[in-house]
Amino acid sequence: MAALGWLTPRRRSATARSVLAGEAAAEAARKSSQELEELEAARAAEPDSPDETAPAEPEFPVPGDTKAAAFFDLDNTVMQGAAIFHFGRGLYKRKFFERQELFRFAWQQAWFRLAGVEDPEHMQDARDSALSIVKGHKVSELMTIGEEIYDEYMAERIWPGTRALAQAHLDAGQKVWLVTAAPIETATIIARRLGLTGALGTVAESHDGVYTGRLVGEPLHGPAKAEAVRALAAAEGLDLTRCAAYSDSHNDIPMLSLVGHPYAINPDAKLRKHARERDWRLRDYRTGRKAAKVGIPAAAGVGALAGGTAAALALHRRRR
Repeated sequence: MAALGWLTPRRRSATARSVLAGEAAAEAARKSSQELEELEAARAAEPDSPDETAPAEPEFPVPGDTKAAAFFDLDNTVMQGAAIFHFGRGLYKRKFFERQELFRFAWQQAWFRLAGVEDPEHMQDARDSALSIVKGHKVSELMTIGEEIYDEYMAERIWPGTRALAQAHLDAGQKVWLVTAAPIETATIIARRLGLTGALGTVAESHDGVYTGRLVGEPLHGPAKAEAVRALAAAEGLDLTRCAAYSDSHNDIPMLSLVGHPYAINPDAKLRKHARERDWRLRDYRTGRKAAKVGIPAAAGVGALAGGTAAALALHRRRR
């Protein structure tokens, strides 16, 4: 099991590279948000109907509060599973890499689903794999492919309950941002497809429109997410005490602690404990049993999650 050393969680604090990654993500998000705002305006004419079974929030968000915004983690908060894995599946289908590399992506995803937490070293290992695969490819090429991959693997994995929460902020006239360690290009596609304002994500370095295989700073994970939210809030003139943040992982406690309205969505054990100690709001869309405890719907995605867990266990047995 020595080869699985990357499964062991390690604590990391904010570093200069975290700040660099956060600022780079905020800058990239602002550059892409103008186009997304135009699309949002078009959608406003015929808004998507919120999930009627989602829990009502009569006091929040506050309609017309433009000093407030919402920040949503992506993996297992907005979408079942890890975006980087789904992206990897799509690239494998298009023969970007070999079968053994797909197995590596599959095992990483299986562990993510089985353990229910994001380990920083584990997630960085997945992104290192992705960087080596996209090196030398054009950014425009990956964006086009990313649109196709969203339709093939991601669209059906969006949690309806979380989607409804995001829509509530949009309906209140607030901006809604994804904040994720996934590549900014992938995150931007997902944000646009969901009608959100934009996305903060890991920024891969490119030169003349071609990926170099390196990152700007580090993956947008843990403390780097908090730095990105802080930088974007400053640039947008937001009052963080009036903002909301949503995540499933204890790794995002730095981001959740920045805002006045933190939510634990499908929380891992550590985040659930932390949230209960601080009286943060919780939502769990994963199973009927857990949903019953908080009075929310969970029919969507239960079968998919059960299948994912079974696949994870099967993979684990084969590796033993």
